[in-house]
Amino acid sequence: MTTTPQVGALLAHRLLAYDGSRIDGGLYTTVTRWAQDAPHWLDQVIKVWSNFGLGLFAVFMIWGWLKARRADSVVMARVLASPLIVVAVYAVNSVLKGMVQEVRPCQQLPATVTVDACPGVGDWSFPSNHSVIAFSAAVALLLAYRKLGAVALVAAALMAASRVWIGVHYPHDVLVGSLIGIVVGLPLAVLAGKAAPLVDRLRGGALGAALGSG
Repeated sequence: MTTTPQVGALLAHRLLAYDGSRIDGGLYTTVTRWAQDAPHWLDQVIKVWSNFGLGLFAVFMIWGWLKARRADSVVMARVLASPLIVVAVYAVNSVLKGMVQEVRPCQQLPATVTVDACPGVGDWSFPSNHSVIAFSAAVALLLAYRKLGAVALVAAALMAASRVWIGVHYPHDVLVGSLIGIVVGLPLAVLAGKAAPLVDRLRGGALGAALGSG
């Protein structure tokens, strides 16, 4: 007779669909050991950044909008499109995440000690949502303002690295997530510039105060 724990184990086994540890599980283990040996305050700083740092990219977008009020309509169009680009790239990533269904490393390698709590079963690991969001936002802003975009790219790289450090992603999760953010986000940012005529019309209307005169 199958007991309740056995049923739970079977269901868990079906959910644990793909073992990414065969790719770079050793590197993941090395990084998490570095985290174990690091000062407690450093781990906590990285943990806070990893969990809440995406808010900084919203600040970057607002900053870009304020700067773009004095810029031409192509720049404003790209800045305004940046949150939409993030949503679009996130949607693409969500489809891929659901198709692959990679198990979180902290579930697959249970002996690992992690800085942050391990996400639950069914919260898939590949690709990293945080990396996708950070890099898509960064490349969208890069085409509007190089300096702002460069700062955002550095922040995106730190976000991606932090996800491995706290133990919730393999290195390949954040690498592929970063590439998706760039490869999908960049052409969308280029296309956003074609909305400049629409921005021109809006600047001449009721939204002129918010969008500036260029």
